Amino acid sequence: MAKQLPYPTLVEIFTRFRDAEAKPEGELHHVNAYTLVVAVALSAQATDAGVNKATKALFQIADTPEKMLALGEERLIEHIKTIGLFRNKAKNVIKMARILVEEFGGQVPSSRAALQSLPGVGRKTANVVLNMWWGHPAQAVDTHIFRVGNRAGIAPGKDVDAVERAIEDNVPAEFQLNAHHWLILHGRYTCVARKPKCQACLIKDLCSFEEKTT
Repeated sequence: MAKQLPYPTLVEIFTRFRDAEAKPEGELHHVNAYTLVVAVALSAQATDAGVNKATKALFQIADTPEKMLALGEERLIEHIKTIGLFRNKAKNVIKMARILVEEFGGQVPSSRAALQSLPGVGRKTANVVLNMWWGHPAQAVDTHIFRVGNRAGIAPGKDVDAVERAIEDNVPAEFQLNAHHWLILHGRYTCVARKPKCQACLIKDLCSFEEKTT
């Protein structure tokens, strides 16, 4: 685990990220808060591209909790059976829809605790929804952010909760809203797991990673 980079270095890193892409966006397709929470829940142990392919037709006919309940679990499975753990995810999506209708008036809540009370919604999913839909500076730490945070020294931590706290505690406030998107995209396309593309890296001169590729 790399040591935490100093504040001025973090300012420079995120300034470069911002200069390269001022308004980064998540890659999961959605049309409202409900389809976003469903898409994020489905993305566990699956790729965004795979989820987008599966939900393209689904969200055309079931973009509200009420419509999802009307669709039913078996018909939902037909749409998402190309996604890993699709049967368990289908059960959770239907349970989630029922709870949203019965307890939240069919609306997606805007608090982390309420979101995490929904089946299939953990802290990471809740943080994605809070950030992408409600505009909260929540940090959804996935495998990409965990890797980049520790490898580069941007936000080191022994587990995802520690990395989340490191981002919140150390990344300058002006970058907090978009921090997790910049880090996810950096980990997905540049600072990849097996052979990071260091020569194409915007922050290679600032990164703490000792085994940079040439």
